[in-house]
Amino acid sequence: MSDKPVVAIVDAYSSARYLAPAFQERGYDCLHVRSVADPNPAYARSYRPDDFVAEIVHDGDVEVTVKAIAQYAPVCLIPGTESGVEMADVLSEALGVRSNGTERSSARRDKHRMLETVRAAGVPTARQLLATDLDALMDWYGDAGGKVVLKPLSSAGNDGIHFCDTADEVRAAFHALIGTDSALGEENRAALAQEYLVGGEYLVNTVSLDGQHHVTDIWRMHHMSANGVHDLGASAQLLPRHGADQDALADYTFSVLDALGLRNGPAHSEVKLTPNGPRLIETAARMCGADLHLPVAAAIGSSQVEWTVDAYVEPERFLERWASGYELVRHAGLVNMSCPAEGTLRAYPKMAELRGMDSFHDLLLNVRPGERIHRTIDDWTYPMRVYLVHETESVVLHDIMTARYLDGDGFYDVES
Repeated sequence: MSDKPVVAIVDAYSSARYLAPAFQERGYDCLHVRSVADPNPAYARSYRPDDFVAEIVHDGDVEVTVKAIAQYAPVCLIPGTESGVEMADVLSEALGVRSNGTERSSARRDKHRMLETVRAAGVPTARQLLATDLDALMDWYGDAGGKVVLKPLSSAGNDGIHFCDTADEVRAAFHALIGTDSALGEENRAALAQEYLVGGEYLVNTVSLDGQHHVTDIWRMHHMSANGVHDLGASAQLLPRHGADQDALADYTFSVLDALGLRNGPAHSEVKLTPNGPRLIETAARMCGADLHLPVAAAIGSSQVEWTVDAYVEPERFLERWASGYELVRHAGLVNMSCPAEGTLRAYPKMAELRGMDSFHDLLLNVRPGERIHRTIDDWTYPMRVYLVHETESVVLHDIMTARYLDGDGFYDVES
């Protein structure tokens, strides 16, 4: 057992691998809780066991898991990745530590229930249908027409999202989803159909403490049509905290968090700014992925990681600052590199040019030479993400465009 106070983290994978070191810097040891014995391999390879004093694997018996965790007397228990959200609700409530509770837990994971819960609270949302039957889906589509989106009820990383313009595409998307497993290993027994929202997409990242919400960073997303995907995330730009659009997005997001009972901890919300105002795509009750906190910390000094640590172990510090907005000391951008081919990656011939850009800050390499590379169709198949930080906004925008150009012919040496 540890002689330091302990923080428990459920599924500390992907970007959540940075949480344990951040808590350790404040004098806390960390306990890892694995929600399932065999997590998604993409998650599992990011796990860093040396960051934890011990690991507890949930075997399906909540009472047993709670007793095992209680031996460490954690001061808090929080979710890491999406797969740990509902388990963290159950365990934190049972342990009697700060929690979002389980009453609306499913609404924070099931995307259909999420929008219905938000709508019931008086917050505007997209029109949608929970589709278990193709005939009912086609009746709904016949009334709507035009572009719609079909996706799994509960997944992550843009897994299984289909943009459909015709009845035939709607049918094909339904058949492609039903009976298959999501990226989180859950069987898709229904599909969520939603109207396609016209407008720019934004990421609003927050941390909350007992219902006091703080915006840690807001990003404007840039999309492109590539590899047969209509809205593939191409790049993003960190925005100032305040402005007409940002203020509207923040107010709307706070209403969503309240509706979902998300009173504590980090949240990652994707919102469209339509001609009729903000509309929710989805909210995740955990910190943002894609290591987006790295350029945020470099640009404004602190990120969702540091604010999450404050909320759970230094609440007084959080409450002293929660109402203040951030200022851009430097500007930041993100580029998702998108591979057009599939096979064995031999090399990235233009890597030196990419690293030589004036605002180049860092990159997250998901595929290395010698490994299998896939055509990019979702968040799971980006071969790398490039982070840009610079004192001048125009330099970041210039390098976003340069990276997009480099990402063309000759960037990947692939043996098919």
